[in-house]
Amino acid sequence: MDSIRSKVCGIDVHKKLLVATILDRYGTKQTNEFTNTVQGIYLLRNWIYQEKCEVVAFESTGDYWVQLYTGLEPVVAIEVANAYHIKHFPGKKTDILDSEWIAQLALNNQITPSRIFQGEQRDLRSLTRYRELLVQQRTVAKNKIHHILDASQIRLSHVLTDIFGKTGTRILNGLVGGMEIDEILRDIPKNFKKKREKLREAISYSLSQRELFMLKSGLNLIQSITSEIEETETRINYYIPCNHQDELRILRSVPGIGR
Repeated sequence: MDSIRSKVCGIDVHKKLLVATILDRYGTKQTNEFTNTVQGIYLLRNWIYQEKCEVVAFESTGDYWVQLYTGLEPVVAIEVANAYHIKHFPGKKTDILDSEWIAQLALNNQITPSRIFQGEQRDLRSLTRYRELLVQQRTVAKNKIHHILDASQIRLSHVLTDIFGKTGTRILNGLVGGMEIDEILRDIPKNFKKKREKLREAISYSLSQRELFMLKSGLNLIQSITSEIEETETRINYYIPCNHQDELRILRSVPGIGR
């Protein structure tokens, strides 16, 4: 059975402001505002500590709660609530402060805390999410290049499985560099020789100066993002050997999933 809480604090987290309400079992409440800065969090932490709050609760609003969590964690138990759950919990009055409503839910043990990763787990999670974002950005850049080529009747994708592989990149760089078709095709690997005529037909159309500029810019962007992805993967690999080898081995045993 959950223990009865006597005094809690609910915090409404904003980008620049923290609105905090301390509420006890007798209905006594105090509300203060603090800046969402290191100094503001320090003052808030002292207030919570002096008032002997048992639990502090707030929503996982963007990334604004992270520094608050780090600052309060050493002195008090924390419940980070899902924002949707808080907003749609039945019974809230329209005129009640968000911080007071969060405090009421915390006082009555009605918040289902979100899972908060600690230390290296949090770092690994942030890095894998960042890598995912980079991959998405690279995909957008690749799709833009597909659009430029299709609009110019250059149908490399009809011949090559991946136009951003070694051969495709070599051809695209040749187009950007103003090389003649024969010169471009002369440098392709031997295993693509049988596709020479199909490639010739695919790149027989010319690109305008605007399209060449956009193609070159897109290729540079892809190269830059790829470098960032590789650097991020290096950081991710730093955490895997010690902590996640078994999980990695199990996941890679699934057909179609690589490292």
